[in-house]
Parts: sequence; C-alpha cells; structure tokens
Amino acid sequence: MKVIIKVLAVAAALWAATQFIDGITVTAEDTAGEIGTLLVVALIFGVVNAVLKPIIKTVGCAFYILTLGLIALVVNALLLLLTSWIAEQLTVPFHVAGFVPAFWGALLVGVISWLANLVMGDD
Repeated sequence: MKVIIKVLAVAAALWAATQFIDGITVTAEDTAGEIGTLLVVALIFGVVNAVLKPIIKTVGCAFYILTLGLIALVVNALLLLLTSWIAEQLTVPFHVAGFVPAFWGALLVGVISWLANLVMGDD
C-alpha cells in the first residue's frame, strides 16, 4: 500500500515540476492522459532510482564524500534525464529539455518526496 502512495506522491511531484519549471513538459491531450502519463513516468523514475542509484552511490562514494553529498543533486538530475529518455523510447509524452530543467525538477521532486516520506514514514 505504501508503494502505491509513494508512486502517487512522486507523480504529484512530477506534476508540480511540469507546472513550475520551464522545460519539463507533459504533452498529453486531456487530463486523464496527463494523469496516466505522470503515473507511468513516476513508475519509470522509481525503477530507475531503485536500480541505478545504489550502484552510482557505491561507485561514486568518493565523490559523495568529497562534495559533502552535493553530487547527489547532479546524479538526481541525470536520473531524471534518463527517465525522460526512457519515456520517449516508450512513446510516453513526457520530456525534459536539458540539464538545468532536470536539475531544478529533480530538486523539486526530491523535496516533495522527502516531505511525503516524513508524513508516511519510511520502511
């Protein structure tokens, strides 16, 4: 049940990113299509984070220590760009226009996800 709620929270965070950050767009034709797109992208983003983030943290441990964790912002932006590319390959109408929108989008999604984890608790 918590997984579904977390996917919904990430979908809401992605919706906020599309509303507030130029360069992150969903080009669905109607509201139901936009909601479906955001849910699919949230699932893709969750899988990408679950698979790649532990590997990146392990391999790049020295960079995390050296930059006091700030490299995580860059990693999250790159993972959002990868999510956008995967969505494009699956013909999901979600697009991130470049690194700067991905950076701000990943920051916004991260903050909203963190707040959701505070409210729901983390396993």
